[in-house]
Amino acid sequence: MIRSACVNDVKAIYGLLKHFSEQGLLLGRSLSSLYDQLRDFQIFVDRQEGQQEIVAGACALHVCWENLAEIRSLAVLEQFQGKNVGTSLVESCLLEAEAFGISRVFTLTYQPSFFERLGFKHIDKNELPHKVWSDCIQCPKFPDCNEEAMIWEKK
Repeated sequence: MIRSACVNDVKAIYGLLKHFSEQGLLLGRSLSSLYDQLRDFQIFVDRQEGQQEIVAGACALHVCWENLAEIRSLAVLEQFQGKNVGTSLVESCLLEAEAFGISRVFTLTYQPSFFERLGFKHIDKNELPHKVWSDCIQCPKFPDCNEEAMIWEKK
């Protein structure tokens, strides 16, 4: 089930992102930034009968500018990968972008083939506005990042 994240989910999202950031697969987020950007997050939750709900995936849609948003912090627990969880999370964020009237959504990714399947196209990072780079400056990989910039545009 996909739903908007709530305050009680922040620590689970933090742990999920930390797990993948320690592998160098995405940019980690502080607890403070997750609380600040809580409204950006959609999560996938799994509940087995008789067990507690677990946050198995997360993805954020961050509005950057008038007609531009970013898909960020996409992470799915290994045991849920290959089951369309990531696809569903990104599609949920794209629907949200459309509801906001945003027709251009970009991502910076190490998984370009995943985003290609969802209709994202490769672009040069220099095509993105300077405002986008505020997070990048704080990244330990800056300026030698090898993430690929991709964009989705509503037809």
